[in-house]
Amino acid sequence: MSTVLDNLLQLLALEPLGPDRYLGQSQDLGFRRLFGGHVLGQALVAAHNTVSDRQAHSLHAYFIRAGNAQVPIEYQVERIRDGQSFSVRRVTALQNNVPILILSSSFQVAEPGFEHELAMPDVPPPESLVSELELARAVKDRIPERIREQFTCDRPIEIRQVDPVNPFRPEKKTAVRHAWFRAVGNMPDDPVLNQCLLTYASDFGLLATCMRPHGVTFYQPDMMTASLDHAMWFYRDFRMDEWLLYTSDSPTAGRGRGFNRGNIFRRDGQLVACVAQEGLIRQLAKGSATRTSQG
Repeated sequence: MSTVLDNLLQLLALEPLGPDRYLGQSQDLGFRRLFGGHVLGQALVAAHNTVSDRQAHSLHAYFIRAGNAQVPIEYQVERIRDGQSFSVRRVTALQNNVPILILSSSFQVAEPGFEHELAMPDVPPPESLVSELELARAVKDRIPERIREQFTCDRPIEIRQVDPVNPFRPEKKTAVRHAWFRAVGNMPDDPVLNQCLLTYASDFGLLATCMRPHGVTFYQPDMMTASLDHAMWFYRDFRMDEWLLYTSDSPTAGRGRGFNRGNIFRRDGQLVACVAQEGLIRQLAKGSATRTSQG
């Protein structure tokens, strides 16, 4: 396992504080605020810690306040219901005793059922594409110094976009995004840990989908962006150390918000998870202060 991946998995190993209470450490990824996927992944870990013999089949979360990447996060879990087939948990993430996220998740026992799925889009294989890290290092001198190290250092999740946007000279593109991604080292066989890591990674780039038709990016100082909510549904097993295709589209944007939805496929074409998210994409007037977070 690589060092950067091991460090991320350690961040997902929460410290027990008491009955159904856990403490997670933060990490600064250079987004000015705590990365939303970080809180999502840790919150799902907290919920999983209170459930036995079941895996999450869905989660729904609201980002209430921007998180501070320098402050630990406390997770409080409420056991809403334990039925014969399903269990429901509600998790509140707090910093300095103030809620920053509320997550509801449902867990299901394994059972057979009807199956159908969308076909995986026909896109170039990951071996033919350049990683986001390589692209960032190629323009290292143009990245603001305060975030240069975070954007060019080794990363635990490798991402290779099919049709990336130039962050410094963005052109208007269709509201569709395809990206291959995987963990950079070998993952444990634990399906729960793989599920929580996928939740973490699902927040990378999703909000960018609704920005593509408008020729704007997170790098612009006049853009205020933030994830507002996040939902996921899990259907099939997968491994995070094998290539997964994240294909997303944005049906609509308006009133300073953009809606994004995504499907995540194994390389063999199996659809393993679906995602939906609404995000803030507000362009500020000249001279206004900006608060940007990657979602």
